[in-house]
Amino acid sequence: MKVVIFAGGKGTRISEESHLKPKPMIEVGGKPILWHILKLYESFGHNEFIICLGYKGYVIKEYFYNYFIHNADVTIDLGSNEIEVHKNKAENIKVTLVDTGLETMTAGRLKRVQQYVGNEDFMLTYGDGLSNIDMEAQLKFHREKGKICTMTIVQPGSRFGLMDVDDNDIVRTFMEKPKEDGAWINGGFFILKPEVFKYLHDDADDIMWERQPLEDLAKDGELAAFKFRGFWKCMDTLRDNQDLNNMWNNNPQWKLW
Repeated sequence: MKVVIFAGGKGTRISEESHLKPKPMIEVGGKPILWHILKLYESFGHNEFIICLGYKGYVIKEYFYNYFIHNADVTIDLGSNEIEVHKNKAENIKVTLVDTGLETMTAGRLKRVQQYVGNEDFMLTYGDGLSNIDMEAQLKFHREKGKICTMTIVQPGSRFGLMDVDDNDIVRTFMEKPKEDGAWINGGFFILKPEVFKYLHDDADDIMWERQPLEDLAKDGELAAFKFRGFWKCMDTLRDNQDLNNMWNNNPQWKLW
């Protein structure tokens, strides 16, 4: 199944890194977070990707264009300009890189890659989120529900801890806010039928995927929610990036390959 990835945003909330490169190219464990997302999908047998480019899209193009040489042991003869490859780490991955515009909103980016998606169900995600989501279970759920769109929903923990304070204003315990507080949010992992393009109108370039298209799908009863309670983290800020790098060095829960 093909996978569409939104990778065109400016990543303004992590500008410490994104002023030099697009957000999906910010590294976790020495590899772009985009690479981790590809590997996650590949581990479930989904290895054909359509990447929606925008801000500094040339950086992503150059990364994949040079991917082979960057992941191989080589001897380079500067006199003859010949390259001998000794060892390479080939990936069973195919990427289609599509320039979807600098200022285009996410609904427009999806609409602009319709020709590459074709007439089959496909997957969609963002270029900044990691999870250990069970994609086989998600796909089974999607087929059972038979709706145009399956959206994974998650319960993220709060950034802020909870404190238990006694009557004398003394903190007794400090704990993380539990996930099971009833709040579900869009987890960013979708499975879509090709009929979804009927919900992307002529003004899609100015519309967020998360607004009119998803709202209309919900009104029509065509939006199914796949509840996921495992690991999920979105890299919105520099702190998130630091957290993911620490996890990579200790317990990268999203590493299913």
